[in-house]
Amino acid sequence: QVQLVESGGGLVQPGGSLRLSCAASGFTISSYVMSWYRQAPGKDRELVASISKAGDDTNYTDSVKGRFSISRDNDKNTVCLQMDSLSPEDTAVYYCNADPHSGLVWYDYWGRGTQVTVSS
Repeated sequence: QVQLVESGGGLVQPGGSLRLSCAASGFTISSYVMSWYRQAPGKDRELVASISKAGDDTNYTDSVKGRFSISRDNDKNTVCLQMDSLSPEDTAVYYCNADPHSGLVWYDYWGRGTQVTVSS
């Protein structure tokens, strides 16, 4: 059974930090580009951060650059998102995604999401 499970979400005050984790089972993430997406109520799903298969390249949406950091541990089959200096605009459900980025393979995997709420 292929599965991605996010954890680490919760309620945090503005300026605070959270660390999200994504644990994969049923497959090995080393062959996949891993990403974090988020979706706030009434808004489209947004790509937040991605990391290459070997972990040697990362990309971030402009609104989180300098505040968020994505990392991966292929040996542990996990991906993390460190979020610092959080603001209410970061409130959303955060989803983990695995994508093979192949011209021959078109599927990808999604977790069920974890809620992040930034509020005083």
